Amino acid sequence: MIVAEADLIYRHQVVDLTAISTQVSRFDSVADCAEIIGDAVLESSAVKFVPRIRSGSYADIGPRRSMDDEHIRIDDLSSHLGSIFKPSMPSAFYGVFDGHGGPDAATYIKRNAMKLFLEDFDLPQVSDIDAVFLKELEDSHRKAFLLADLALAAEESISSSCGTTVLTALVLGRHLLVANAGDCRAVLCRKGVAVDLSQDHRPSFLPERKRVEELGGYIDDGYLNGCLSVTRALGDWDLKFPLGSSSPLIAEPDVRQIVLTEDDEFLIIGCDGIWDVMSSQFAVSHVRRSLRRHDDPEECARELVSEATRLNSSDNLTAIVICLSSPACVESSPPQRRRFRFCNLSEEARNRLKSLLEGN
Repeated sequence: MIVAEADLIYRHQVVDLTAISTQVSRFDSVADCAEIIGDAVLESSAVKFVPRIRSGSYADIGPRRSMDDEHIRIDDLSSHLGSIFKPSMPSAFYGVFDGHGGPDAATYIKRNAMKLFLEDFDLPQVSDIDAVFLKELEDSHRKAFLLADLALAAEESISSSCGTTVLTALVLGRHLLVANAGDCRAVLCRKGVAVDLSQDHRPSFLPERKRVEELGGYIDDGYLNGCLSVTRALGDWDLKFPLGSSSPLIAEPDVRQIVLTEDDEFLIIGCDGIWDVMSSQFAVSHVRRSLRRHDDPEECARELVSEATRLNSSDNLTAIVICLSSPACVESSPPQRRRFRFCNLSEEARNRLKSLLEGN
């Protein structure tokens, strides 16, 4: 009887496996099948997802003698640009600017950020975002960085030895575009896992070092041409070749676009004073715990800066926390147990208590 039942189960498994094998044979491989299913699920999740944007920021001078960081935070971009998108589409814009050689270049970029990165470009009136629009948007952001670099060269009030790194993040509906030139960083929290959305442009990054050396520059003790710790920045025209020439130091950004899904909880963007002392995953885990405690992105940014200070960051500190999903579940305090105070009774008192309980 047991043998017969085992044989029946075995033949049933063989039938199931045969059916599965037939389905999988439609694809080139099991891996291809999984990839197709995964992409379909991701696309389905993305189509249904609408980010609920709210943010907070905090900046601190740190141990430096001057504050050269600047940042911009706009949770409702349509209120600044008008209704170029359908009203139900969320839109937001953020930027961090880490100045060097003084604060002037970073201050100029912040003051003119809307004009430089958005208003000067004729964004089409659209009811939805398609691939053509996204390509135009990416191209316009690249041009914006280069034109902002030229604007710094033309601004007589800014020294040619002054510059700034720039990282911007633009949210349009469920689309996120990050552009970066320098060593600021954007990190996405995807179900608790840190996903870097920018590359630190430092001489230690081998592709950047190779590009610099091929264009006649050199790296000395980790510094470009012995004086700058980044390989991409706006300004610093005393280190750049004349217009029209390829230069070791460039302002062209890396641009990355992603489609947000319900797995994407929040985005952190910050200057290098944060990332000098903590990894992307450390920062994401720290903010995630904070959101679960109090659900306040402003306080999260403050706590992240405080943690970088505790870890002995030697730079200015700026962080922006942008929540993308529904408010996190705030951890409630466990109910307090009622505490009883125990005391020792004398033998006489115990006897009296016993008599009372027995009704004597």
